[in-house]
Amino acid sequence: MIPALCLEQLRAPIRQCLVRTCIQSLLFLGLVAAIGLGLNLVFLAAYLVCVCCSLQSSAVQTKHRHPCCITWTAVAAGLVCCAAVGVGFYGNSEANDGVYQLIYSLDNANHTFSGIDVLVSGTTQKMKVDLEQHLARLSEIFATRGDYLQTLKFMQQMAGNIIVQLAGVPVWTEVTEELTELVNQTGYVEYYRWLSYLLLFVLDLVLCLLACLGLAKSSRCLLASVLCCGVVALLLSWTSLAADTAAAVGTGDFCAAPDAFILNITEGQLRTEVTRYYLYCSQSASSPFQQALTIFQRSLTTMHIQVTGLLQFAVPLFPTAEKDLLRIQLLLNSSESSLHQLMAMLDCRGLHKDYLDALTGICYDGLEGLLYLGLFSLLAALTFSTMICMGPGAWKHCATRDRDYDDIDDDPFNPQARRIAAHNPPRGQLRSFCSYSSGLGSQTSLQPPAQTISNAPVSEYMNQALLFGGNPRYENVPLIGRGSPPPTAPYPGPDGQK
Repeated sequence: MIPALCLEQLRAPIRQCLVRTCIQSLLFLGLVAAIGLGLNLVFLAAYLVCVCCSLQSSAVQTKHRHPCCITWTAVAAGLVCCAAVGVGFYGNSEANDGVYQLIYSLDNANHTFSGIDVLVSGTTQKMKVDLEQHLARLSEIFATRGDYLQTLKFMQQMAGNIIVQLAGVPVWTEVTEELTELVNQTGYVEYYRWLSYLLLFVLDLVLCLLACLGLAKSSRCLLASVLCCGVVALLLSWTSLAADTAAAVGTGDFCAAPDAFILNITEGQLRTEVTRYYLYCSQSASSPFQQALTIFQRSLTTMHIQVTGLLQFAVPLFPTAEKDLLRIQLLLNSSESSLHQLMAMLDCRGLHKDYLDALTGICYDGLEGLLYLGLFSLLAALTFSTMICMGPGAWKHCATRDRDYDDIDDDPFNPQARRIAAHNPPRGQLRSFCSYSSGLGSQTSLQPPAQTISNAPVSEYMNQALLFGGNPRYENVPLIGRGSPPPTAPYPGPDGQK
């Protein structure tokens, strides 16, 4: 396993172990990407060759081929793509939350380590420099009193005990520097990882929409562009799958035994009892700093008693010593405050909580997000493989669609048929169907006045009749529109009645 490689060098720094882990992860990434992508490309190549041969052998029947299979395949691929993007969004958010929880926990632990170093160095500075200056001046003032000089010497011994005990507290400077670098690099990589996946989600959605649009419009250019971009998206899907798998394997190995991993990489920098104290934080286990802190507190209490005695008995005899004694008392009060803060920071509960929060972020949220991202990569690879497979069928469908329209000349909804009807030459005006005359004997003929006949409705009707495959007929033409004759005057009867 990847983190197990770090066990070979127990005293290697954290940075070297992380570099080795990254190298192994990259090798694993390349192996998974090469195998998966190779198998996928071999399958696609074999399928496309079979489909092309089948299309050539059945070229006569493809003219009447029903495109429902291509349409439903495109719909299914679009639905799978949308589901993949939804899963990917959730996984990306979970992984991002886990990583930033890890960063937040490392920042808190780093702040604690830095605070311990500041308190230890500050207290040591006070005991070595400031207290020594005040004791040197008091030694000059109490030069004639041996008992007071003995008291100052005893206080100096107590300060030395405090310095010795503080020297046993681990120095976290190197750990702090490595944690700071790790936090900065992790935040930098996580930001660009999150952004890259976001752009990949958008790319997949855009390609699916363009594929549906190309099928709807039967655009060869759009389909060719989508297929080329689909090959690129397929490569990116396998690459992201390899990256997610490598990260999930490395994270899973670390989460299987995080305590052992941390004990091994910190063995050369910290005492084992100190590391175990913070990793397990058992109530029954005693703190490795308990003895040092107890001696520190007792020494301060003893020095407080000595300073109080000198203020009570020596100041009336030596008034000039009051200023230095008060300064020593303030220094001891400040050191006692630092002691309480140091005890709180060295307690295992704070750092153990940060440790558990970091494990929760990386081993639960982070690992869950990586698994969902791996599922997204698989679904995306399946989607674009399906799109590439249906490419030849969609291309053939687009090529035969125009010829199918040309063969349907009797379809009234065919645009080309409407174009043919529109180019018919206009017909001339229609004459009257009969002449009108009547009369008896010497009666003059009644000739109706000449009428101007408009044949606009007739022409429209004839065009419509011709369009729908019939012959121009006039039975159903309105009478007014076709110029019907006026009613004839009735003939008189033999008796002269009308």
